[in-house]
Amino acid sequence: MTRAVVYNEYGGPEVLQLADLPEPEPGPGQVRIRVRAAGVQPADTKLRSGAWRNWAPVTFPGRLGNEAAGVVDAVGPDVTDLAVGDEVLGPANGAYAEAVVASAKLLALKPPALTWSEAGALSASGQTASSVLEDLAVGPGETLLINAAAGGVGLMAVQIAVARGVRVIGTAREANHDFLREIGAIPVAYGPGLADRVRAAAPEGVDAALDAAGGDALETSLEVVGKPDRVGTIVDQAAAARLGVRSLGTRRSGSRLAELVALAAAGELRVFVWKEFPLDQVVEAHRESEGRHLRGKIVLVP
Repeated sequence: MTRAVVYNEYGGPEVLQLADLPEPEPGPGQVRIRVRAAGVQPADTKLRSGAWRNWAPVTFPGRLGNEAAGVVDAVGPDVTDLAVGDEVLGPANGAYAEAVVASAKLLALKPPALTWSEAGALSASGQTASSVLEDLAVGPGETLLINAAAGGVGLMAVQIAVARGVRVIGTAREANHDFLREIGAIPVAYGPGLADRVRAAAPEGVDAALDAAGGDALETSLEVVGKPDRVGTIVDQAAAARLGVRSLGTRRSGSRLAELVALAAAGELRVFVWKEFPLDQVVEAHRESEGRHLRGKIVLVP
């Protein structure tokens, strides 16, 4: 048996509970990972709450978590590139658990430079940031606005864009402004007058915008960019449809993850962990995730 987080109804963090489940067995092309760290995503809280029930309904009992890092302890048929004992990271559905199965071709070896918690928080945010920058066709010499630049995806997008020669303006609360400057972004504050502050920071104009905040920030993004096809959100699909801008997602692949891991191993991409929680404190982890502005990601440590 293995311990895993489950929930049997939509609701607040208190619907999450630990359960003993049969040990998962890897199928063809899969490995089983003994989880050492699992990232907590904003998507997890939206699935749990029912906010996404119209387009991503949950079959109960539900499981959460879509990224993990750990040690391979069983290998399924047709897996040739990984072996028992390998330390890996990558996408894994139901990762809030002591053990989980994952597609071997989507995983990457964990470099020694990354801690377990950093490895557990890299895959989802990193691949989302990489995908959306590709979709928005952001290139060297351009100016990119990132709303919620100090969040999990925002921090990854800032660093990847800066490394590509992009000028980044990032919205964040005042407490995170010095931090954003350290990683190469020009910070601006949220709230009324945002469009004017962005224009003051980029008088030559803004070429594209990535929204990870939703609400009025997305409307401001469209106002300052002016081109709907170069404005996208990862959090507010309804507003995207209303405004005619892009609803962006992630594309995961072993090669995309390998590129990100290589950047992290070389010290060119930092993974920021806000706080670690044991698996049996998953309720507190979700409350923390929903209750304040985070700098980076929350991680569960089984």
